[in-house]
Amino acid sequence: MAYEKVDVSPLNYNQCRYGQSKLLFRGPRRSLKKDYISFIGGSETYGKFVEKPFVELIEDAKGIPCANFSAVNAGVDAFVHDPSLMGLCSRSQATVIQVMGAQNMSNRFYTVHARRNDRFLKASTLLKSIYRDVDFTEFSFTRHMLKTLKAISPQRFAAIEMELRSAWLARMDLMLRQIDGRRILLWLREPQPAIFSNADLGPEPLFLDAPLVGRLERMVDEIVEVDIAAERGKLDGMLYSAMELPAAQEMIGPSAHVKIADRLLKAL
Repeated sequence: MAYEKVDVSPLNYNQCRYGQSKLLFRGPRRSLKKDYISFIGGSETYGKFVEKPFVELIEDAKGIPCANFSAVNAGVDAFVHDPSLMGLCSRSQATVIQVMGAQNMSNRFYTVHARRNDRFLKASTLLKSIYRDVDFTEFSFTRHMLKTLKAISPQRFAAIEMELRSAWLARMDLMLRQIDGRRILLWLREPQPAIFSNADLGPEPLFLDAPLVGRLERMVDEIVEVDIAAERGKLDGMLYSAMELPAAQEMIGPSAHVKIADRLLKAL
């Protein structure tokens, strides 16, 4: 059952900071003086609208602190250029890295906000030359822009998708090289639907597939795959206000977090 309030979110995320990082993470803040496990990721790992995300479930089961270094709507860019955070991960017993989509990263075609990676900042001269018929000042978010561009011309959009995939692989390679110790990739998969429109960007995480993710296998100790296609939008047990309902419908609920925790505990 979902609990709703009209204006204020019923869930306190106790946001906190670690080290010299400028990112706000989900708290309460864990002690990192002894053994701990690090978790990097986006909204799913953060546990948006969920009182006890899989990071905390693992903490309870393992009996050691689990630091949730995740941010809502984050892409790889939020972490890869954060040396303080990379250092904290390297000092942990293990680091679990969620496979985040390729859309929320700066690349040859557009620039995103350094920390709020879903925020579109500007289009490059190259992108403007490909889409001369588009006014890029109309966009504030990457997903809105990409859906519009693909709907206008799937043929032209193919070059953007190729660039995003290439940039994602290079950025992930760079991030993993900065993290010492045990590294586990968490891939929350959603299979491609049989039928989709030209404006559909594809399954989450966006623009990634098995061959591409598999190219990182040599750099990690294990890749843990969890199919969450049937879990997204299950509102039972989620905590959100009336205004947050549309966003909650795009997220995973407590049952998915239990499923993820079970799979990760086997790897850890």
